[in-house]
Amino acid sequence: MALIKRVIVSLLLLLLLIPAMAQESHSYRFSLGDCLRFAQANSYERKAMELTGQSLETTYEQSKQQRLPNLNASVGQNINNNENGWSTSGNVGVGSSVTIYQGGNINNTIEQNRLNMERNEVQLERYDNQLATQILQSFLVILGNQELLNYQQKVLATSREQVKQGRTRYRVGAILESDLLLLEAQYYSDSNNVVDTRINIDNNLLDLKVLLSMNPSDDLEIIAPDTDNLDDLKTSLPTEEEAVSQAMEYMPDLRLGDYDIRLAEKNVDMARGNYFPSISANANVGMGVLSYDSDGNHKWYNTPTESAGISMSIPIYSRGQTKANVKKSRIALEQAQLDYEQSALSVRQTVVQAYRNVVAAYNAYKVSQLKEEAYGKSFNAYNIQYQYGSITTVELLQQQNNYLNALNSYIQNKYSLLMKRKILDVYMGKQITL
Repeated sequence: MALIKRVIVSLLLLLLLIPAMAQESHSYRFSLGDCLRFAQANSYERKAMELTGQSLETTYEQSKQQRLPNLNASVGQNINNNENGWSTSGNVGVGSSVTIYQGGNINNTIEQNRLNMERNEVQLERYDNQLATQILQSFLVILGNQELLNYQQKVLATSREQVKQGRTRYRVGAILESDLLLLEAQYYSDSNNVVDTRINIDNNLLDLKVLLSMNPSDDLEIIAPDTDNLDDLKTSLPTEEEAVSQAMEYMPDLRLGDYDIRLAEKNVDMARGNYFPSISANANVGMGVLSYDSDGNHKWYNTPTESAGISMSIPIYSRGQTKANVKKSRIALEQAQLDYEQSALSVRQTVVQAYRNVVAAYNAYKVSQLKEEAYGKSFNAYNIQYQYGSITTVELLQQQNNYLNALNSYIQNKYSLLMKRKILDVYMGKQITL
């Protein structure tokens, strides 16, 4: 019985360990560049697009071989019954055919397949840009909350010291009980702010893991870059017209539109190709093989038969189908050209707006930076005055709240500037770095 109990306990422990082993977690410490590389290597959607690209490349390579002749072999064996009895016979043959002319459709199909393959590469580039922008935004939100948490923890330490001093002063009658209650309420409020920010950071990290296609149970720590001086973001800013010009040359949306126009042009050529005749050539070689009659006698047929020829198919009347296809393909071409013009206008408007957002964000950042410094010094001065009893508790807490508001505004504007400047870089085709 003891042995059976040990076996049962071992099995139960094994069942408990299997899920834990299956959900093994890892620890990562990533910079923004690490996040971008990890996401590209693990994104399921990106892998699907790469597989699509491989399929399109295979189609393109196969279509180039349509210019070549095919080659087929045939083998047959027959059983015959007639007045002379049963007999068997067989034959073998080899045949080949090649399309000489088909209204240019073979070349057009090859070119169409090449354009589809290259278009998919541009789609992959656009996906990478979109994913990188989402990761950048999530990364900066985490940085902002982490910086906010550091400040909140310092403020919390100050609030804790204020409560400690307030209790001492209350015991000696230096302040009223209401003042002590205000200090304690501020301390609890500051404590709650720290807890909320930590929760936000955990949620932000989970959002980033989703973008990275990372296991939610993995530990992820991000490496904060130096963001103390952001003036370089302004000094390195090109002119508005330069930014628009670079974006118009790079933006994947415009290059996709260009591919759509070229594909539509090929569709017009292929539709028009059905007006022309198609010419093909063929050649065949065959011969009979060993044959038996009902008496078991056999003989060979070894005289080969050869044939070759050229055929032409001339379209005369297709019940208007070819004409309709040509007209519809031309309409599709005009639509593709209109879509491109609309995309070009949209890209120009988007980049101009993004550029002006950067300028506005920089101005807001500089103003909030000065306000944060001013309110921080003012709060420190008020804190010292409070220790000497020169100001009331209400005045101190009012200055503390002013400082916290200025601090929040500064951090938000700081990372808003970073985000908007880097998005403009993406539009201009520059690699995202921090």
